[in-house]
Amino acid sequence: MTFDPISLEFSEPTSSPPLVNQYAQVSLKSEDNKLLLVLLSEAQLSSEIPWSEVWQELKHSLQAREQSWQPGTKVTLVAHDRLLDARQLQTIVEILNEAQLGIDRVCTSRRQTAIAAATAGYSVEQTTVEQSLSPSSDNQDQLLAEPLYLQNTVRSGIEIRHPGTVVVLGDLNPGGKIIAAGDIFIWGRLRGVAHAGALGNRQCRILALKMEPTQLRIADAVARSPKLSPKQLEPEVAYVTATGIRLAKAIDFAKNYSLSTLSS
Repeated sequence: MTFDPISLEFSEPTSSPPLVNQYAQVSLKSEDNKLLLVLLSEAQLSSEIPWSEVWQELKHSLQAREQSWQPGTKVTLVAHDRLLDARQLQTIVEILNEAQLGIDRVCTSRRQTAIAAATAGYSVEQTTVEQSLSPSSDNQDQLLAEPLYLQNTVRSGIEIRHPGTVVVLGDLNPGGKIIAAGDIFIWGRLRGVAHAGALGNRQCRILALKMEPTQLRIADAVARSPKLSPKQLEPEVAYVTATGIRLAKAIDFAKNYSLSTLSS
């Protein structure tokens, strides 16, 4: 199968969230028509804070500003390096729901928090302190983060960003998006948008048990799905060649890759 190459346009990197008040454990900020809920990073905490104090402060902050947003406004949770489990995330969600708000995205540098958020069905942007997923020659040579393993389907409207390899034990549905600095492995049907090598590495690959993408990207190479889908779907690998993104059967790619490695 051959994809039709199309041009790629990068969007401007999003600005970093504003600094929070050093005396507050949580902070609400309006930015670009979005509401940011910012948690203090662990480095900013003077001592270990009980979780009950965090959500109580969040309640008070929401009550003090309950008239400053429209009902249904989506919130981006900026968790920094705070470790949040499913129960703590659910507590935040319930408090926001009481104020007629809802979480749209979770930004975190903790892999465990990213997994908990993605499993709960939220868009996730995981970055390290040193790098982000905006293409730049300054960070392409940095070490990638540990792989992110998700044991759930990435549904429509969900976006996962990770500065390493992403492994999904499930499907990537149409309308879903995965952007990874490393490889992308979908142990299911890939029917959404997958962007591997987001920091510019053209050696990255995308593998799926059933490849039916809306769009594939590897570094700066982009390809859309052909108009006619194959009658039989089998595990395939997408990789970059001199002429663009190509697909190969996974078993054939593995054999050829092994042979090329031995001969080099």
